[in-house]
Amino acid sequence: MTVTVLTHDRETSRTTTGLVLAVASATSFGLSGVLARGLLDTGWSAGATVALRIAIAAVVLVVPGALALRGRWHLVRTNAGVITVYGIAAVAGAQLCYFYAVSYMQVSVALLLEYTAPVAVVVWLWLRHGHRPSGVTLLGAAIAAAGLVLVLDVVSGAELSAVGVLWALGAMVGAATYFIISADEDNGLPGITLAAGGLLVGGLVLLVAGASGVLPFHASTADAVYDGRAVAWWIPVVALGLVTAAFSYVTGIAAGRRLGSRLASFVALGEVLAAVVWAWLLLDELPRGIQLAGGVLVLVGVVVVKLGEGRAPLLVEPLPDPESVSERPAA
Repeated sequence: MTVTVLTHDRETSRTTTGLVLAVASATSFGLSGVLARGLLDTGWSAGATVALRIAIAAVVLVVPGALALRGRWHLVRTNAGVITVYGIAAVAGAQLCYFYAVSYMQVSVALLLEYTAPVAVVVWLWLRHGHRPSGVTLLGAAIAAAGLVLVLDVVSGAELSAVGVLWALGAMVGAATYFIISADEDNGLPGITLAAGGLLVGGLVLLVAGASGVLPFHASTADAVYDGRAVAWWIPVVALGLVTAAFSYVTGIAAGRRLGSRLASFVALGEVLAAVVWAWLLLDELPRGIQLAGGVLVLVGVVVVKLGEGRAPLLVEPLPDPESVSERPAA
């Protein structure tokens, strides 16, 4: 009885930590658009902004990621395919597809389509692993989706472009890939190593796209302006790399490994709400009442999804600590 209670307490603590990390990741990811806005207004291209953001994060994480391996470089060789897919689809692909989508349609509509990713995760887990969602999970998904529509304020009507929809769905696939791979502990890769490797691959893809002319690259040294306050251009650039990329990806992977890809993907919907709040604080773009109501619905939906996940079976042995997870052999 004592072992069962302790195990349940550890599982509860693991879930709580995962939720905190997921919220931190979503909050920092949500800041990226607002910081980028200040650069884009001075002449930066989206491609240059994203590429530099990812490159800075990769440089910052490459040494910690290598040290986390503790000499087990075979894990990188064994998971080279996983890291490559993560970097191309989850890092570079998701962002490239999103920026192309917004060139054909309203930002809010593109974001709404991209954030159907949690539904894609549920379907994937059902078809690939037989994890059939419960009725409560589906109800939570519906509530969160309704809240997302209100947060993005698309109820007033928006024009749709077939090409834009395809690009946005490509971004959705990239986001779903991020959640699925981030939550996989069986590959043995430390989370920070996966983040570093994915960012390196994603950064190289974006740089190649820029050098080949596929992605326009323009930059400016003019001051960026946020709510009437001018700051040196390098400040938002560094913040984009350190806060909205390095920190966001590491905490997001850690959250996914504690919560699982399904729940983590729904908690990540908070990124949209965070973006609205950051826009309010830094750009003086006040959220409308309907957006605030939508935010409440998103939170309610996440809670319902968590209830639908059910309580995991209690184990007789204690859960491994985060450091020992990386010692597992690849499945």
